[in-house]
Amino acid sequence: MSHAIEAAIVALDPATTALAPVLTGFTDLWNEALGPTMPISSPFVQYNLQPSTGVVRRLFVAEADGRMVGAALATALHGEPLVTEHGEGWVDALVVAPAVQRRGLGRRLLDEAERWLAAQDCRSVQIGGGLRPFAPGAPQASGVADFFTCSGYTAFEVVWDMAANLAAYTPPALREAPCTVAPATARHADDLLAFLRREFPGRWRYEAEMLLAGNGRLADFMLLWTARGVDGCCLLTFPDSHHPIERFYPYQLPKPWGQLGSIGASADCRGQGFGAALLDAGLRRLHNNGINGCVIDWTTLVDLYGKFGFERYRAYVMLGRTLPT
Repeated sequence: MSHAIEAAIVALDPATTALAPVLTGFTDLWNEALGPTMPISSPFVQYNLQPSTGVVRRLFVAEADGRMVGAALATALHGEPLVTEHGEGWVDALVVAPAVQRRGLGRRLLDEAERWLAAQDCRSVQIGGGLRPFAPGAPQASGVADFFTCSGYTAFEVVWDMAANLAAYTPPALREAPCTVAPATARHADDLLAFLRREFPGRWRYEAEMLLAGNGRLADFMLLWTARGVDGCCLLTFPDSHHPIERFYPYQLPKPWGQLGSIGASADCRGQGFGAALLDAGLRRLHNNGINGCVIDWTTLVDLYGKFGFERYRAYVMLGRTLPT
């Protein structure tokens, strides 16, 4: 390791800080370190820092010679035990300028983030995979997972973004399932949320509540209906959706871009063709709206989505550790 860099680290609360110059500096820093395959924009960062119920954040910024040379974003969630059932907090991002890497700054930023999360009563910390994630984990191709394992983290899963060109979408042979699938309408908000509270009461329920509370478009959800009501849903992302398509790094795919996920059906409906019908309906809707490059993000179901024409696009290593008490 080269000699340690002298950089001052300040902690900023995104809920109270004037963010415009910080957003620009953070965006430029990220793009310097991770571009061109995973570039971000200031609107993307701004979306990820929007307030959500129970969420607290700290952005740790390292400056040297008048410029931002490192940053770490830590997030904790209070009052939602079904979302944080393991007491976890998140390091949503940790970026160091290439010119000053391997000089101890990343470790200092990580230490600051961990101390703050411990003070928020988090019992564990996960790299990426937060409530508004920049990535599900450490991008495998970057090799950065090695830094975290050397810092006491354990890799517990590899997940994939998968991608397909929907221009000529053709589904596989599907089992007939007694259901209909259609976009949600204004009168279906309660049906959607009742389904999620029953079947996916943790993260997916919370994320849907926050999306709709933040002016997200209800019609971006597809609902699967059976004789008893809503038994499945999936969320679609279009170029004009409130949640930005840039979150899924589709830049190597043909435009227009789209995304599908999360997607799920009632527990007692699984393995009977309902999920495949829901997936097909979502992909058909994206295709019929002119979407070409499509991402299904953060999944281990490689074989399932492969049957619908999707291939591995980008891998992430999910890492975590227990925080000292």
